[in-house]
Amino acid sequence: MRDDFARLQMEHEFAVDEVLTKVSILQREFMHLHQYNPIEHVTSRVKSLESILQKVAKRGIDWNPQAIRANLTDIAGVRITCSFIADTHRILKTLTSQTDVKVIEVKDYIANPKPNGYKSLHAIIEIPVFLSTGPVPVTVEVQIRTIAMDFWASLEHKIYYKYDGAVPDRLVADLSDAADAAEQLDRRMEQLHTEVRGAGSSAEAADTSDELEEELLLRLWQQSRQNT
Repeated sequence: MRDDFARLQMEHEFAVDEVLTKVSILQREFMHLHQYNPIEHVTSRVKSLESILQKVAKRGIDWNPQAIRANLTDIAGVRITCSFIADTHRILKTLTSQTDVKVIEVKDYIANPKPNGYKSLHAIIEIPVFLSTGPVPVTVEVQIRTIAMDFWASLEHKIYYKYDGAVPDRLVADLSDAADAAEQLDRRMEQLHTEVRGAGSSAEAADTSDELEEELLLRLWQQSRQNT
């Protein structure tokens, strides 16, 4: 059983590595092709064996790896923090449209926030991890949110942890107000970003890139003629 659980953790660690690789490639592609990186930072984690077993006991899941794989979808987690709200949906669509990514479930807490004000995109995806014995499908929970949403969620978690869930009504109301303020900040910053970049900035960057490519091709063509 110890070996089975060690393998379970290992598979989820490898799945996280796979997702991080995909995200890293997307970051580089966006910078190279679009001169803009919508991803601010990425974090990840795999639940400890103790945390897994506690959740298994709490939910009454059978004590075997097969049942745990089928019933626990948050053993592996990746959190992607984006600059703006539009970026969260863009990254989710780009990531989940890859052919080796199977979407199990998507919850849009940005369009439909939780009652306490929590906002984020949640996606449960399944990806293959290729081991010596063959591919193994592993689920990963992906959370995508803005910087403001991430800051609010981090503060909310600390407050609920401090009060062991029994948060005073005054703080609950303050958290709700803070969630509204974070949304206003997100909307305003996205508006400023759009105004600064504008519809023509991307086209201007593309034109400049095309000019550089044409100049390089012309120089290479001239050099090839001189060599012949």
